Amino acid sequence: MVIKNDPTLMFTNAGMNQFKEYFLGNGVPKSTRVTDTQKCLRVSGKHNDLEEVGMDTYHHTMFEMLGNWSFGDYFKEEAIDWAWELLTEVFKIDKDILYVTIYEGDEQDGIGKDMEAYNFWKKHIAEDRILLGNKKDNFWEMGEQGPCGPCSEIHVDIRSAEEKAKIPGADLINNDHPQVVEIWNLVFMQFNRKANGDLEELPAQHVDTGMGFERLCMVLQGKQSNYDTDVFTPLLQEIELVTKQDYGKTEQTDIAMRVIADHIRAVAFAIADGQLPSNTGAGYVIRRILRRAIRYGFSFLNQNEPFIFKLVHTLSSQMKTAFPELAAQKNLVVNVIKEEEQSFLRTLEQGLLLLESIIGNTQGKEVSGSKAFELYDTYGFPIDLTALILRERGYTLDEKKFDEELLKQKERSRAATKVDTGDWQILIDDNEEEFIGYDNLSTRVKITKYRKVESQKDGEMYQLVFNLTPFYAESGGQVGDKGYLECTNGEITYIVDTKKENNLIIHYTKTLPRDIKAKFTATVDEKQRARTSSNHTATHLLHQGLRHVLGTHVEQKGSMVRSGYLRFDFSHFSKVSEEELREVQSFVNARIREQIPLEERRNVPYTLAVEEGAIGLFGEKYGDTVRVIKFGESVELCGGTHVKNTGDIWHFIITGESAVAAGVRRIEAITSDAAKDYFAEQANAFQQVKAVLKNAKDPVKAIATLQDENAVLKKQVEQLLKDKASGLKNELKQQVTDVNGVNFLAVKVDLDAGAIKDMAFNLGNEVDNLFALFATDQGGKAVLTCFIDKTLAKEKGLNAGTIVRELGKYIQGGGGGQPFFATAGGKNPAGIPEALEQVKTYIQ
Repeated sequence: MVIKNDPTLMFTNAGMNQFKEYFLGNGVPKSTRVTDTQKCLRVSGKHNDLEEVGMDTYHHTMFEMLGNWSFGDYFKEEAIDWAWELLTEVFKIDKDILYVTIYEGDEQDGIGKDMEAYNFWKKHIAEDRILLGNKKDNFWEMGEQGPCGPCSEIHVDIRSAEEKAKIPGADLINNDHPQVVEIWNLVFMQFNRKANGDLEELPAQHVDTGMGFERLCMVLQGKQSNYDTDVFTPLLQEIELVTKQDYGKTEQTDIAMRVIADHIRAVAFAIADGQLPSNTGAGYVIRRILRRAIRYGFSFLNQNEPFIFKLVHTLSSQMKTAFPELAAQKNLVVNVIKEEEQSFLRTLEQGLLLLESIIGNTQGKEVSGSKAFELYDTYGFPIDLTALILRERGYTLDEKKFDEELLKQKERSRAATKVDTGDWQILIDDNEEEFIGYDNLSTRVKITKYRKVESQKDGEMYQLVFNLTPFYAESGGQVGDKGYLECTNGEITYIVDTKKENNLIIHYTKTLPRDIKAKFTATVDEKQRARTSSNHTATHLLHQGLRHVLGTHVEQKGSMVRSGYLRFDFSHFSKVSEEELREVQSFVNARIREQIPLEERRNVPYTLAVEEGAIGLFGEKYGDTVRVIKFGESVELCGGTHVKNTGDIWHFIITGESAVAAGVRRIEAITSDAAKDYFAEQANAFQQVKAVLKNAKDPVKAIATLQDENAVLKKQVEQLLKDKASGLKNELKQQVTDVNGVNFLAVKVDLDAGAIKDMAFNLGNEVDNLFALFATDQGGKAVLTCFIDKTLAKEKGLNAGTIVRELGKYIQGGGGGQPFFATAGGKNPAGIPEALEQVKTYIQ
């Protein structure tokens, strides 16, 4: 489900994604006929917005797409005949509940009604059940450019006889009726969409069919909902057990349970395939899906503690035979989901406090859409939960303003990521681009094709494809090579990046060579390649070192290899201690000193490599043959570049260790030139420290002496502050006044928060029935501290937390705490006098 080497997609969202290179002519399939099942993930697109999933009974985020494929082999007639045979003769679906659609054509594209498909269908089904479909429903496109063609959808009508008598099924096709749904789509790829919108015939015609497994189950099991099939019922039953709620009682709880049952599948499969939740890109999509499930449990199933992680066992038991990765990564999936739940529930708690502050600062009964959007965008607080709470409190939300702000954000995001891609300009008909970069850093090349791309981020750039290349394309965590292209006339064109897309190695340049058809010398930046190779080899040694020091449970969960540093993610149940880090670092440096030579084997059968103990990368998909990289006892499957000898790494330094997710840690490190620079900087810093210490003979002892002196001075300052607070306390006792039988005090003091707290409780011990508000201005920030005698708070129903939250509007801030003691902070000290004045209203 996690996409590799396709920058146009975050996830596999259609069955054809893995076959794009064949449709584009960039690769040759092993067979011209294929059948498969493909895990897919969709959160937007035709009839499928994330916020709608769970509302109906037949759309999903994660689903299985069953497919038949023809790569230049059979075409429309066979696809239609075999689809009908499978549905009606093998699956025994009643012919009388089936409808089909064909493409009605489009004048602008110069395409007429798909009469071929129409005539083939006439052999099987009555003509009044062959319906015309528009471009949206019956013309399939890979994207704004690329292979496309008309399609023929097969729909099923599983309504009761009474409902069918009222409204013909033909009237409900493609109208989002839960019992009249598309079950199979036959796509006939015969055109290529160019950048200017024109269509041209493909050199070969292909068939791409996609049938939804979940919908097929609904039909074959005689159910009225995908969620009533055995694909979902085990999960729904577990949700009932965990939440102590019943499915089928109310629409609200049913929707919540459907959301959770759907989303746990999407999130669990994504994590098992290698995508962890994060704040950006594909990781954010997974986090967003999981958070939607959490908030439905929180809002409608009364779940205030993590619970979704408990469903992983049921899902794994149910699906592990078909998808063994679920069982293999089960512990990781459970831990990651549980931590995400804990984190988001804390976010919800924080958001509730912020929402209280927004309500407190609202004039009238309509809450600002801009403020609600800030709560949603900055803090991740769900807008539907905001609206629900406001309704319960008698407020309305300015939804129009919220929608405006959301639209602005989406437009900014689209503009930032939009890439305008031109058509490929073919110079040489060459279907295979050979990579020779393991053995050569420079070679003579020809440009076979190129195109222009424009984006807000990078501006105008060109993508070049060569007949062969020494440039390594970004993959497996390693960044792409940089370098230059030199023409025979001496003209230099710099290559700023190299990526892989649909089996093509693409070289990015800011300019286009003047003579595009000339012969060139392509040369990789040798220094950058050497540094990157050094870091990549170091990740292998680091992996070996971690397994040696921490245990063989350690598995690589991702990496980033650049020329300046390396990043390595791995499974481990706790923070790696300083002692363990030193041991790992020493282990790697010992392997470097041993000067172990590289043993590289190419085109090794995958099964043989694994049998021999080679370790693969988490989430990576391997072909039938692999490349094996061996440095002594370190043996891994890897397509990246490496040093010829571990001694070339020079030295390995760990610069950081942190958490990525539950059960996943990250180490950052440097080698080679970066390590040399690090030691030079450390030496320079040490000389500066010695200079500050007036060239003390023993700098460590001198610093320890300074720390001891500082500790003594700190204690003296603390004692002086206590004495100041004690003296102030006696003064303040004289300022306490009686307000409706309550000993009341509201005053601004010149103390820090800790001293105020001590003084408040000391004063409370000496003055009965005390209600006090203290304010202070510390470094331009206002702090309010409210103390209420516990008995007084209980008798009069006073709550210090509520009071400081409401008074926080005067200092442009908020806060909270317990009923008898709470604090609030804000950025407007000028509001302190008004806060001190208004606090009296709570006891008047």
